[in-house]
Amino acid sequence: MDDKGFGKINFQDSSSRVMQRAARVQSGNNVGDDLNNMRRRRKSNKKKVSFINIKSRRVQVILGIIILVVAYSLIRGYFLYKDGMALKAQARTAYAAVKDKNVVQAKDELVKTKTQLTKTQHDLHWFVPFGWIPFIGGYYHDADHVMSAASSGINAAIIASDSLIPYADVLGLKGGGSFSGGSAQDRIRLAVQTMDKVVPKIDDIGTQLASAQKEINQVDSNRYPNIGPIKKVRAQIDAVKTLTNEGVDAVQQGKPLIKLLPELLGESEPKKYLILFQNDKELRPTGGFLTYYSIFNVDEGVVTVDSSSNIYDLDNSIASHPAPPRIIAKYFPTVNRWYIRDTNLSPDFVTSMKDFNAQYKKSSAYQDVDGIVALDTNFLVHALDILGDVEAGGITFNSKNDPRCDCPEAVYELESNISTPVGYVRENRKALLGDLLYALMQKALSSSPKEYWGRLVQSAMTDAQHKDILFDLYNPEAQKGIEALNWGGRVNSTFAGDYLNINDANFGGAKSNMYVTNSVKMEYTTDSNGTITKKVTISYKNPQKYSNCNLESGGLCLNATLRNFQRVYVPKGSALVSSTGSQVKVTTNQDLGRTDFEAFMTVNPLGTAEISYTYTLPFKLGSDKVIPLLIQKQPGKSLENYQIFVNGKEAATFDLTTDKQLNLKV
Repeated sequence: MDDKGFGKINFQDSSSRVMQRAARVQSGNNVGDDLNNMRRRRKSNKKKVSFINIKSRRVQVILGIIILVVAYSLIRGYFLYKDGMALKAQARTAYAAVKDKNVVQAKDELVKTKTQLTKTQHDLHWFVPFGWIPFIGGYYHDADHVMSAASSGINAAIIASDSLIPYADVLGLKGGGSFSGGSAQDRIRLAVQTMDKVVPKIDDIGTQLASAQKEINQVDSNRYPNIGPIKKVRAQIDAVKTLTNEGVDAVQQGKPLIKLLPELLGESEPKKYLILFQNDKELRPTGGFLTYYSIFNVDEGVVTVDSSSNIYDLDNSIASHPAPPRIIAKYFPTVNRWYIRDTNLSPDFVTSMKDFNAQYKKSSAYQDVDGIVALDTNFLVHALDILGDVEAGGITFNSKNDPRCDCPEAVYELESNISTPVGYVRENRKALLGDLLYALMQKALSSSPKEYWGRLVQSAMTDAQHKDILFDLYNPEAQKGIEALNWGGRVNSTFAGDYLNINDANFGGAKSNMYVTNSVKMEYTTDSNGTITKKVTISYKNPQKYSNCNLESGGLCLNATLRNFQRVYVPKGSALVSSTGSQVKVTTNQDLGRTDFEAFMTVNPLGTAEISYTYTLPFKLGSDKVIPLLIQKQPGKSLENYQIFVNGKEAATFDLTTDKQLNLKV
């Protein structure tokens, strides 16, 4: 055929097309195979997963163990919770007995609490395996340490209550009491004579508290986030740690005083103490102007008054007085000698009493004593709050408000007796303080111990904590215990953080501290390199009008312009930047291991005044961003309101009644 009939057949192209078709077919078959393989694998995987979750014996064993652990935890947790709630209820009952001052019931309830705690600890120990689990184990160990600490703490409380039971009626507590026969003096003598049998138990109490401290200090409060409800747990742990540490320190440091208590109360031989009355209405560095003094004898706990007089008679018994020190000469220029009544110039009570004794030993009225105890008007008023009316020296004293001064009537009578000029000799004036203190004791002793004694003891301890009572005992070990309890009126020179002690002295302002109130504002500012700048502002207000201070008219001069000499004690090395409000140039001095800023100002009746100090602290802010702070209260001062700000934000506000330590977070 010719070309036009059939055309030319190209075998090469045809072959190529056949091969391409074959390749496509083969590719399609491969894709199908791949899809089939994928389907088979999916089915196989499904079978495998299903097989692992359901049919594997290993999985069944693991699931069984998990179910058993959960069931075990729930069951044991239920018993732990049940016994924990019973423990909480029992602890509240024990606390109620302690609060009710029933020592016998308190001991019984504490023993029951210990039994319930032991049962709860047993429940907790069923969870010992959890202690091996990371993260969870820490919480188990914390719970175990807390319970162990509680056990030791309860042991200490049981020992303490057991020690107090024989002296319940002497201390005015409920329950127990083996000194029910004879007079009040007989009971006190017997109590002091037998005290040496129970005093050694303080060692056992100290051992138990030390054990509690060891356990609680192993609890890591940082394990608990500082957020939400858990925040309270963290705060409670820190609070318990602080309380335990303070308790251990108090017992350990106070041991010498407690062990020497029978001796100090005249168990083996009579003791003699000089009692000073500080008039806090005319404020001085240690708490008030020295007004009266008495010598008390203590024989087997029974107190008698040896002698009593006012401070002016004591000054008159000293043949010559030294020249006035710089402070008196500069700020109290009307006084040309250094009288014994002005010797309490140091804010540190023990230091002031050294100056007092240097002159007292030159007095014709000098007696060798075993220590000095200082009291202020707050102590007397608090005692009268409990005892009611007490008569001494022909005067009735009580704590009711007297409109003549808007102050307690007892305070007015004391001021009137020592200050108001009259046309006759007051024979009782010299011995008034001794008569009043003796009358207070007699009224307390002539009644049932349970009526007054407990409240008087507790009130006196509170007054000591508030520095309305100060002690300078000449037995070194006893004084060490006094200072451990913060009853010595000492200026703290060792605290390592920030420190503040505002000390005022009334040099010629009548009794105006009866009316003047003051508040304190502290402002911290930190910069990028950690420098801390602090501003302290002290505001004063006298809301009462002037008194008639014309002595010839016979008026009682209670309120006049307050001439206030001030020293502000701060960390050693602090640098004053600026100050306002002082009527003299503020100077920087070094005293008692501290830096102090010295100033002078006046506050008028119906007036206000303000003084401020800006200074840099001698240390920088640490990596923990915390500023430790200790504020020491001046003896004799009433409530002072404090406001503290850190970088413009309020960090704390409180009324200062005793020394206070804080950790300020920046």
